[in-house]
Formats: sequence, C-alpha cells, structure tokens
Amino acid sequence: MKKILAVDDNEAECVLLESVLENIPGYQVLTANSGKSALDQVDRCLPDVILLDLRLPDMDGLEVLKRLKQTKPSIPVIMLTGFADVRTAVEAIRMGAHNYLTKSFENDQLLLALRQAIERNELLAEMEELRKRAGRKGPSLSKIAGASPAMQEVIRQIQKVADSNLTVLVQGETGTGKEPAARALHEESSRRDGPFVAIDCGALPESLLESELFGHEKGAFSGADGRKPGQFELAEGGTLFLDEIGNLPLSLQAKLLRVLQERQLRPVGGTRPFPLRVRVIAASNLPLEAAARSGRFRTDLYYRLAEFTLQLPPLRNRREDILSLAQRFREEACLEFQRPVMTLSEEGAGLLEAYSWPGNVRELRNVIRQAVLLTPDSAIHGEQIRSLMGASSSLESPGPVEIPVLPGTSLRKLVENAAEQVEKQMISKVLRSTRGNKSQAAKALEVDYKTLRLKIKKYGLQISKE
Repeated sequence: MKKILAVDDNEAECVLLESVLENIPGYQVLTANSGKSALDQVDRCLPDVILLDLRLPDMDGLEVLKRLKQTKPSIPVIMLTGFADVRTAVEAIRMGAHNYLTKSFENDQLLLALRQAIERNELLAEMEELRKRAGRKGPSLSKIAGASPAMQEVIRQIQKVADSNLTVLVQGETGTGKEPAARALHEESSRRDGPFVAIDCGALPESLLESELFGHEKGAFSGADGRKPGQFELAEGGTLFLDEIGNLPLSLQAKLLRVLQERQLRPVGGTRPFPLRVRVIAASNLPLEAAARSGRFRTDLYYRLAEFTLQLPPLRNRREDILSLAQRFREEACLEFQRPVMTLSEEGAGLLEAYSWPGNVRELRNVIRQAVLLTPDSAIHGEQIRSLMGASSSLESPGPVEIPVLPGTSLRKLVENAAEQVEKQMISKVLRSTRGNKSQAAKALEVDYKTLRLKIKKYGLQISKE
C-alpha cells in the first residue's frame, strides 16, 4: 500500500484528492492542512509521495519543501499550484521537487505523476542497494570470480603469485579478461596502494612507443620541449600492465629486456639511469612461446616475462559461469543506465548458456548491456538476446578444421597449428563481411588495427573489396 500525503489548506481540495485516489487499489491517502502538521505527519508515517500546495496558512510551501529536503530527501514531492504560481513551481523543481501540477489537472495527470514519482523512488532505492552490494564485493577478485573449476584455479594462482616479485604473463583469447586479471593481481598484492598503469603496445605508433614507455628528457629529439615521464616512471611503486606485448617491435623488445634485467630506467636522451620499483605484468592473446620459437618475439624476453604464466580459459570452457556473469553485468548496466533492475527470462538464460561466445566475456557483457538499454519492459526475453547475438553473427565459430597429423608432431604443435587455422578462417570471414575494410574488421574481432595487419600479412590473406 502506497501512502500519499496531500497537504492543502483547502479542506475541499483534500477531500477531492481522497475521493480520486481511494478508489484505486494500492493507494492510501493522508491529509494535512498546514506546513507544521505536514512535517509532523511525515515524521510519523513516512509517506511514499507528498502532494504539497504552494500556499499554506502558517508557512510558504517552498519553506516546507526546503525542510523536507533537509530531513527526508528521498521522499518525492509534487507541488500543487494555481496558474499564477507556475514560475514559483519551477523554482520548486530547482530546489528538488519531483514535479508540479496546476490545480486544474485531470485525474489521469495526477495518477501518472504519482506513478512516475513512486517508480523513480523505487529505482533510486534499487540503485542504492546495487551500490552497496558492489561495495561489499570489492574491486579485486570479484571482477573475475566464477564458480567453475577453471576460474577457481585461476583465482588460486593469482592469490599465490600476487605478493611475489615474479613478472607475470597473462595469456588467453581476446575478451577473456586479461586486464581485469592483471588488476586483480595488483590489488591482491602489497602494491595495491601504488598506481596501476596500463598501456596497449599495439595502440601507439612505433615512433612514439619508446618515449611513451621510458619517457624522455628535454631536447632528446625535435619537439621534446620538456621532460616527459614514461609509463614505467608513472607506475613507480605499483604495477605496469603491458597489454598485447606481442606487438612490441623487436628494437624495443631489447630495451625492455634490459630494463627488466637491470631494474633501472634511462629515459630517451637521459645520461644517468635511475632505479625502478615496478611490478610488470604482460598480456598476449597469442601463444607468445610459439612467437618466440618462430623468431617473431625475443626468446630471452619471453622467458623474462613468463616467470609465472597465467592462462585464462575461454568462456565456452567455463559455461557454469555464464549466468552469474550475466547477472553481474545486468546489475552494473541497470546502475549505469538508471534502469529498473531487470529479470532474465528462462528462454534468455538458455540462449546465453548454449551460445559459443567467440568474443568471450567481453561479448557477453556487450550483449547484456545492450539488452538492458534496449529492452522495453522489466524482463530480458529470448527475442532480445537472440537479436543481439545475431548482431555479431559474423563472429560465429567456423566449421571443423582438418589438420594433417605428421609422424613425430607433438600435441602442442598440433594445437598451435589448429589454432592458427581457425584464426585464419575467422579473419578471412570477417574481412569478407566488411568488404576488406580493415578498421571495421578490427572492431568486429575486437583486436587493435596493428595486430590485424600483422595477422593478414602472416597468413597471406588477399583482401577483396568487392
């Protein structure tokens, strides 16, 4: 039962409001004829909505509104006014009133205003509960936690290695959550009070990478008008996360190796090195060991980075986590978009669990966020999930790949060959769907543009623009 407090010095107006609302199930009407009696009523009964007249015998309606916002700010207030008071009613909105109605309102207008006020208040209460729940979960391991044995093992490994000085290499397919895992490593360590600095090694031009990583001194090169600290220096006392480390040019790989070995940094144009206290975590969506064996990545740097390797499983191998992840993403999206907390239909849940998720956790998050934003009612149905999955149909898994098995070929090599064939098929398929547009293909595959160009060259793909 929703309690409505009607505050008006005209008793006939109060009776009229009572007669309109008491015939509608779910509403209980309370009345007050002065500002003081209204404030006393609020303290006693905590109404869900207040209908407040601007003109009262003992104090101005704006003064009553001011006191209500000081003592009971969450209760929505709808101002009631005559035509001549509209400007004052607008001022009341600025002071925090939810809405205003002129006294010539139709019954439907009143009911709509009340329903909107109640729904808004319920939404705010739900949002506050979500904020509290998010705070209880904490910012660290909860971001990647899952009930599946595969993720429980990942969490155990993070807890074991977090406080060590080992350099960690995080590997996994695109979208498996490599940066959240790196953040969890940082936040579970004694470095948690230091900075966490992330840089995508494939997102910057090669000409800027050295200065971006190591910094430069004034006059080090044309345009260096002042000293610029690099990402290593900015991460001092904390963690530096090098994402897509496989895109680092060979020339810079040698310099990075020297920094990691000597634990000292010399900025571009600098004359003296200075010591570093930085924990390095690197990530790659490609098997870095295979890249090292093929000469595309320095072997010595690979072993320096892979003092401890954390392998993240794809979402299709941890289906037990799909619905719990979907629930978390749904709550986060409701909070962000200020939508009512929605439910997920049984059909929608079944579709989520059955899908192969080639884009992994990132794709699941995108689907849920879009569903929350676009769904017209309080439930996410199968039809919305199906349509959003269809939007990424170009990324559906390719068919079986036949790999010739030669005598003496190791299982690891067979797996690498199969992965490369699947990757080649996926890239070729998406390039065809974008008619050779590499920028669109990179976005669809959720890889950076430079990584896609390198893979096109690696596999010798012919790009058709027809």
